[in-house]
Amino acid sequence: MNLSSVAFLFDLNGTIIDDMDFHVKAWSKLLDEDLGRKMTYDEVKAQMYGKNSELFERVFGKGFRSDEEIEELSFKKERIYQSIYKEHIRLIDGLGNFLEKSYQLGIPMAMGTAAIMFNVNFTVNTLDLRRYFKAYVSADDVSRSKPDPETYLNCAEKLGVKPADCIVFEDAPKGVESARNAGMKTVVILSHLHMQEEFHYLDNIICFIESYDELDPSDLVNMTDRP
Repeated sequence: MNLSSVAFLFDLNGTIIDDMDFHVKAWSKLLDEDLGRKMTYDEVKAQMYGKNSELFERVFGKGFRSDEEIEELSFKKERIYQSIYKEHIRLIDGLGNFLEKSYQLGIPMAMGTAAIMFNVNFTVNTLDLRRYFKAYVSADDVSRSKPDPETYLNCAEKLGVKPADCIVFEDAPKGVESARNAGMKTVVILSHLHMQEEFHYLDNIICFIESYDELDPSDLVNMTDRP
């Protein structure tokens, strides 16, 4: 892998912004106040993967509400999330510098996330990231959520690069598994939500970091060629 062929693919939540606590709070508020389902922090956190509609199905079962009602509830949850997170939103430490260096090196970048475009646009516009990303794949664009490889394969296709030439940045085991299923290497951003031991079964991880200050784009590309 070299700089002329490599592409960087980023998850959003927990990878570009550290907002997962705010999603938990938004879900808890909606589930409790609107739907009468009281759940602990850990119970809500355990269900927070995939599309919003899939979370409703896991919590309440199939046929809980009509598709239109589920969509309305989903957008209500995201409006709650944005209202409580907007004053706190910021990039994960070191990412601004990492994105700028990657951009100056001409490395194409895409965002592949289980978030809907409503939240992708909220983040990209609020933090002025539009110039860095050439493509976006959101929950609105796929039929199968992570760990299915569809999200990241679509990112590679949109960038016009081979899956094997992509490095994925992820914070969750299911996301790393999605990258592995797509034939891609991964950098894992650690946080209080996911510990390193949770990734023990995954063999496509280049390294674990707690801050992007630990990485340089050129060095990262070289690391992928080590045995």
